[in-house]
Amino acid sequence: MSKVIVIGSQKGGVGKTTTTLNLAYSLCSMGKKVLAIDLDSQANLSTCYGIENTKDLEYTIGHLLMAQIEEEEPEELEHYIQSKDGVDFIPSSIYLSAVEAKLRTEMGAERMLAEVLAPIRDRYDYVLVDTAPSLGMLTVNALAAADEAIITVNPQLLAMMGLQDFLRTVGKIKKRINPKLTIAGILLTMCDGRTTLCKVLTEEVTGSFQGQIKIFKNRIPSTVKVGESIYYSMPIALYSKKASAGIAYRKFAKELIDYEG
Repeated sequence: MSKVIVIGSQKGGVGKTTTTLNLAYSLCSMGKKVLAIDLDSQANLSTCYGIENTKDLEYTIGHLLMAQIEEEEPEELEHYIQSKDGVDFIPSSIYLSAVEAKLRTEMGAERMLAEVLAPIRDRYDYVLVDTAPSLGMLTVNALAAADEAIITVNPQLLAMMGLQDFLRTVGKIKKRINPKLTIAGILLTMCDGRTTLCKVLTEEVTGSFQGQIKIFKNRIPSTVKVGESIYYSMPIALYSKKASAGIAYRKFAKELIDYEG
């Protein structure tokens, strides 16, 4: 049985999609079978995997969820699962927005993603779910289906402010819907150790949560290589083997595996 991990945060611009892309590739390069799911209607992860016109896709996570809502049998799952750089992924599109609106009126709506994943979990070691920067029904679905959540935090003041809101949501989901849900840890991303603000806020996170929530020791540095690799639809380690962020993501993947072990 795979480990379903949500990559989440209430704030945008904190490296959720970049983390999903690079963690998936790093785990795959270590011999793990990985499925990445784009659960954001903006479809940024799908774009990272090289899909240019996501709106034209006929087989997305949105279509799988809608089939579940309507209690219809979807087409063969293989139609929905694509692969790149050794990683399987299920793309998204703007259609997911309509699905989210539909979820708001459905009984048992928070369990739809869990039902979708049930037939395919056994194929993988890890299922990584990239979520939207909100606490809407799609994020609730992700957390209801997950074993763990990794919270990405950019050590900037506004990103820090969203951390407590996300933690409260995880707590509510655990209490009311998914008692097995845990927080794997907080991953600090886009870190520039040269700035005073970064140092102060990093110390604040560590001081506030040390002993309560795991703070991953490996932090993702801020580097232009990240943006360049996204532009070319590649994980950082493939784009530039010596890039500090790529090396950091590989170390983070190993830390995660060791933590799971």
